[in-house]
Order: sequence, then structure tokens, then C-alpha cells
Amino acid sequence: MTPAHGEVHRSGRIGWLRASVLGANDGLISTSSLVVGVAAAEPSPGAVLVAAVAGLVAGALSMAAGEYVSVSSQADTEGADVTRERAELATSPEAERAELAAIYRSRGLSEDLARQVADQLMSHDALGAHARDELGIHELTRARPIQAALASAASFAVGAAPPALLVALLPPEKLTPAVVGATVVLLLILGAVAASLGGAPRLRGAVRVAFWGAVAMVCTAAVGRLFGAVV
Repeated sequence: MTPAHGEVHRSGRIGWLRASVLGANDGLISTSSLVVGVAAAEPSPGAVLVAAVAGLVAGALSMAAGEYVSVSSQADTEGADVTRERAELATSPEAERAELAAIYRSRGLSEDLARQVADQLMSHDALGAHARDELGIHELTRARPIQAALASAASFAVGAAPPALLVALLPPEKLTPAVVGATVVLLLILGAVAASLGGAPRLRGAVRVAFWGAVAMVCTAAVGRLFGAVV
């Protein structure tokens, strides 16, 4: 949402950006690594395809469940804090007013001005003022479990789709180099986009994501080759 004064801040993207980037990276890296590892063991093409699709489905559901539980815990904590603050406002409004004024004094306001600001905000929305300035709960960054779960599941599925499609379309002898090459390119793009949205250097973000994705594929390929040889 664009603020009324016309400026756009990246902090409003933190929640969904974190979940989406994590899901897409995880989907692409884990599914590509799974495909490369299973292919290195030299099973049938059908087995590689089943592994890719199963990895996509299981990973998307796992990401959704994990994100929902994690963010729900955060939402429960925020709700408990707000409930406690509401009770304190009902029983000790003057103490809460003094507490709010003390917060503003600590931020550089004079004694008189801090009291005036506290009075104005308490008369307008006392609970909102304390939630924001005492508890640090803001509308843009508050926990939204369902939104986070859906974003994680969808982004994981999007990230996992390219390697799964390559398994379905390519012959076995071309699969591993195609998956590795496509994954590295996509990770570079995804890392650069994520860094750009977050205001970080694009090259650093792209290389960082691609490097760890390559490490994951090399390790799983080694495991697949080892266990394939043993079998």
C-alpha cells in the first residue's frame, strides 16, 4: 500500500517478500537437487519424474504448514500482548499514559511535548498507540498466518516447477546438465530480483543464492552416485 504522502517504503514488503523468496528458493534448489541426486543413481526416467513431482507436492505442503505454524505463534504472541495492554489501559489509564509519555521522551521529545503527544494519541486510539509504540506491533508487519502459508506454498511450487518440467520433457542423458544449468540461471535471476526488491546489491544477492544452490546440487549428486554404485 502506498502511503498518503506518496513515498513507497520497502518495509511494507517484508512479510510477503520473505515468505515468497524463501519458498521459491527452497522449491527450486530442493527439487533440482532431488532430481540431480536421484538421476545420479541411474534409476528409470519414471522414477526420477515421480521423485520430482512428489518433492514438489510434499515441499509445498511442508512450507505452507511450517510457515502457518510459525507465523501463527507470532500472531498468538501479538494477540496476547495486545489483550494484556487492553486490560492495563482499562485498569490503569494514567500509568499507561505516563508510560507512553516516557517512550516519547526517550526518543527526544521534551517533557511537555511528550505529555501532549501521549494525551492526543490516547484520546484518539489508546490501544493502537501502545501497540505501535510500546509493543512494536505495526499494521504493515503484523503476523498474517494464512497469507504467509499461501505465499510459501505457491512460491515453492513455482520454484519447483522448472526442474519437474525438465524431467518430464528431456531424455535421461540430457537431464542433469539441463537441470543444473537452468537452476543456476534461475537462481541468479531470483537472487537479483529479491535483492532489488529489498534494496540490496543485486550482484551479491544473485551470486550468493546461486552458489549455495550449486553446492546443494553437487552434494546430492554425490550422494546419488554413491548409493547408486552401492546398489
